[in-house]
Amino acid sequence: MVCHAAQLEKWNRQINLTAITDPLAMAQKHFLDAMAIQSFVCQEKTVLDMGSGAGFPGLPVKLLNEKMQMVLVDASRKKVNFLKHVIRMLGVTDISAIHGRVERFHQNPDFAGRFDAVLARGFAGLSSLASLAAPLLHPKGTIYALKGPTATQEITSSLETRFIIQCDHYTLPLEEARRCLVRLTPKKNSS
Repeated sequence: MVCHAAQLEKWNRQINLTAITDPLAMAQKHFLDAMAIQSFVCQEKTVLDMGSGAGFPGLPVKLLNEKMQMVLVDASRKKVNFLKHVIRMLGVTDISAIHGRVERFHQNPDFAGRFDAVLARGFAGLSSLASLAAPLLHPKGTIYALKGPTATQEITSSLETRFIIQCDHYTLPLEEARRCLVRLTPKKNSS
């Protein structure tokens, strides 16, 4: 993860990959936040990180789970180029970075219904996120949304009808920033 952080700091000077530039803040708000979900996702085999940006949370999660197959997707070509560069530097296998909008993958057999888990951090509201992620999930898959402390306010009756929803609150050290991991698992017979 040191290589990822060093490259992020270097590339961020040339192109805007993240607004967080302070190394300590970067460690906490990017890396520690991504690692906070490790105990939940460590058993997943095929994972898609939707809107991966500079690689969060997907790249740190993959580095902690060698056998996991990870796909990082982002609509920004410069961010995908950065991710491909870091993946090459790290020599990590079973990971790819793909440029594109996730809704374009819904009918693609390489993506539709394939993933045990879809991760997203700061991507969209829960309803939009669920609509975009659900077509990519394996029937028993789970959406993991890394959100702020008010995440439960995004839970609608429509989501409750379609998903089993679990919220796990945690606090990042140092600044004691509160976060919430929202897990959405499709209910059987929901559409």
